[in-house]
Amino acid sequence: MSEEDVERWTAAATWTASAELTPVQTLLWRAERHPVQSSTSTVVVDLDRAPDWERLVAAAEWGTRLVRRLRQRVVDPLVPTAPPTWADDPTFDLGYHLRRERVSSRDEVLAQAAQVALRPFDRSRPLWEGVLFEGLPDGAAAYALKIHHALADPLGTVQLLSMLQSGRREHTPRKPLGAEPATSVDADPVELAVAGLRVDVSTLPEAAVASARTLAHAAARPQVVVASALRYGASVRRLMTQAAPPSPELSPRTGKRWSFLTLDAPLDPLRAVARQGGGTLDDAAVALVLGGLRRYHEGRGSAVPEIPVGVRVSLDRADDLGNRFAGAVISGPLAVEDPVDRVAAVRGEVLSLHTERALEVLDVAAPVVNRLPSFVGAAALRTAVPPDAFVLTLPGPPRRRYMAGAQVQGMYVLGPLPGAALTVSLVTCGDTACIGVNVDASAVSDLEALAECLAEGVEEMVSAAPAADGQSVGPT
Repeated sequence: MSEEDVERWTAAATWTASAELTPVQTLLWRAERHPVQSSTSTVVVDLDRAPDWERLVAAAEWGTRLVRRLRQRVVDPLVPTAPPTWADDPTFDLGYHLRRERVSSRDEVLAQAAQVALRPFDRSRPLWEGVLFEGLPDGAAAYALKIHHALADPLGTVQLLSMLQSGRREHTPRKPLGAEPATSVDADPVELAVAGLRVDVSTLPEAAVASARTLAHAAARPQVVVASALRYGASVRRLMTQAAPPSPELSPRTGKRWSFLTLDAPLDPLRAVARQGGGTLDDAAVALVLGGLRRYHEGRGSAVPEIPVGVRVSLDRADDLGNRFAGAVISGPLAVEDPVDRVAAVRGEVLSLHTERALEVLDVAAPVVNRLPSFVGAAALRTAVPPDAFVLTLPGPPRRRYMAGAQVQGMYVLGPLPGAALTVSLVTCGDTACIGVNVDASAVSDLEALAECLAEGVEEMVSAAPAADGQSVGPT
């Protein structure tokens, strides 16, 4: 057993140890209206061969005991006086969450995975489901993991999979185990509501004092307070307003028909193009998607100069190297043909968001909205006009990984579609960019053409990378 494996598995044992959902997780959990406002992501892992089923089941049994959250369910208080909490599922059955199916092609894997993703979770059980797809050519296989945002967002899902996978093909007989709880964690909806009410009552004096201080401050400096509130409100309005007109070629959207696509690209050329344009890999991913969508619009004779694109923005303001992020929408330059110039244009759009005061508005509003009926939260999430596309970049395993003896060949995240026409996730897996695309099939009239255009967008970005002799690198 390698030291690296021990370190990762030990870290996995303490993964998401909080007993309660965060305010944002609570908002998404209570406001979910599946599948249009889905909070479900799916990860498809390509394997070089079909793992031994018994070994995979044993590995899943070990993993769910190491990461206790995988055996827990969400319990809501009877009334929203407290956040939902995690509790052990007394009826946990691994056979319900893990199964295998036979397929004949990778297209069938993606089609079956999309159907799995569209099915809503049983919210009284742990919020994950795994399917092993066997029967692919040359003995290959694929594993699809469907997981709810309350359990893990796409970044957390990739991290969890990376931590639980092994660095060797051989079986590890003595793996670390999670600490067995002294007592089973359970929760009662009525008791949770009563406990939340008690906390509210006990904190009333402190809240009253804090409110009095705030009012006194406002009374002493009314002009400063009003000006600050107006600036914040203006920032909220800008963030909630559509950055560019939606494309007529990416509508109407029902969110009820999902189609999965996957693409691969070498990482080094993408990073090189990002550096040329003064941007990051995140910017290059957005530029890559815009390049494909530009071709798709041109092929349909549609002259659209820009589209709204959802991106992830660092809350550390100075750069994109922090660990805190918020979602925002930029105007995606669709008419820029040169990939490097497109990266630079995207970088400029993202940097302009760093001055927005209200990037954390969802974190600020969530605790208040969570005290109201769930339909209020659902309506609040719908107030923001959705972009045409969401694009995010996620760090995957930097080195070779194995699942029950099968080597991981690729890891593709297929995120939800909260009103968008497509969600694109780029996962760095070794020296490869694994690109997963979830498309609202009701919004795209020609899925095959879109897939071809996105593939051409990948080739375009790779070709724009400079070689050691200063010439561009063409596709191989």
